Amino acid sequence: MNLPNRLTLARLGLTVLFVISLSFSWGYGATLALGLFIIASITDWLDGDIARKQNLVTDFGALMDPLVDKIMTAAAFVMLVDRGVLPAWAVVIIVSREFLITGLRMLAGAKGVVLPAEKLGKHKTAWQIVSIVYFLGLLSLHEWVKTGFAQPWQSISQWCGNAILAFTVVLTLWSGLAYLAKNRRLIASQ
Repeated sequence: MNLPNRLTLARLGLTVLFVISLSFSWGYGATLALGLFIIASITDWLDGDIARKQNLVTDFGALMDPLVDKIMTAAAFVMLVDRGVLPAWAVVIIVSREFLITGLRMLAGAKGVVLPAEKLGKHKTAWQIVSIVYFLGLLSLHEWVKTGFAQPWQSISQWCGNAILAFTVVLTLWSGLAYLAKNRRLIASQ
């Protein structure tokens, strides 16, 4: 197994540890989860970069890398709902888009067609990661600042969080609809 594929599997392991760290109420679980998520996000960038630059692209990597990315982000969003940080409706929209596009790619694969990731989809993923890191950062900050935020900072952080989440949800929907529209011939042929 080459290095990019090992990094992909490591990201899956980091996701499991991330979920465990947020599943139990203990001193600095959110801080640990933030660190694990950042490391996992870095491996996501690294495995693709290494695979392309060193010509180490494999069928395993082409299948597992995007799948593990979706597992990582979906797990993070679900855990943030569990912690009461994000509204469930926003996460349902985000996760549903991921399942629909994965289904479209499976349909294309069954027909021998490869649907590559698009630039808009990469921007969507980046903003999803930004959103997750932002909200994990707030949870971590609350662990370190036991007295809570001063009122003005709490209002600002809530406003920023709402803006980031809204942008992420809109971008997720837009990228999904654009991807479906571009590949509508696959759906129409059914």
